Amino acid sequence: MRTTVLLTLLTAATAPAVAIAAPVTYQLDPTHTDVLFTWNHNGFSFPTGRAAISSGTLVYDAARPAASQVQVELPLAELATHVPKLDEIVKSDKLFDVARFPQAAFRSTSVVSQGAGRLKITGELTLHGVTRPVVLDATLNKVGEHPSRKVPTIGFNATGVIRRSEFGLDAFLPNIADEVQLRITTEAQGAKE
Repeated sequence: MRTTVLLTLLTAATAPAVAIAAPVTYQLDPTHTDVLFTWNHNGFSFPTGRAAISSGTLVYDAARPAASQVQVELPLAELATHVPKLDEIVKSDKLFDVARFPQAAFRSTSVVSQGAGRLKITGELTLHGVTRPVVLDATLNKVGEHPSRKVPTIGFNATGVIRRSEFGLDAFLPNIADEVQLRITTEAQGAKE
């Protein structure tokens, strides 16, 4: 009995007090990811369009958020403004010129914890053949096992602002504002454990 108690105490004393979580790699889920962009139209309205993602990888390190990374590809042929004629204009050489620049991409360069599940993600957005820095304010929604897929899952919301003229998208200024608001929600899954 004494030997068992002694072994138990020794094991407890030599075991690490807290398990250190390793970074987890997740694949962004295109069916549960929305990249919404909103612009000011002549001061009268604020229409919203949607960009889809084709693929994306998120590496999240809960213990060291600064080691986290995100990389996303967006197929611009799938841009949608909910107005067919406007979709044609947006995809034409007047704006995004999707025939020449079929894809946009975002790659993080730094992630800084802001406390309480909030992160400041700085990265490079490549759009219309131009790469510029962009800052996203992100909020961690949830981390856990997906209830039906039974895989590690994570979800974030993020907001940001870009100036389209910085990417050579200056058509229709100032009637269509230079500043474009971004709102993103995403879900991502890891490998089955």
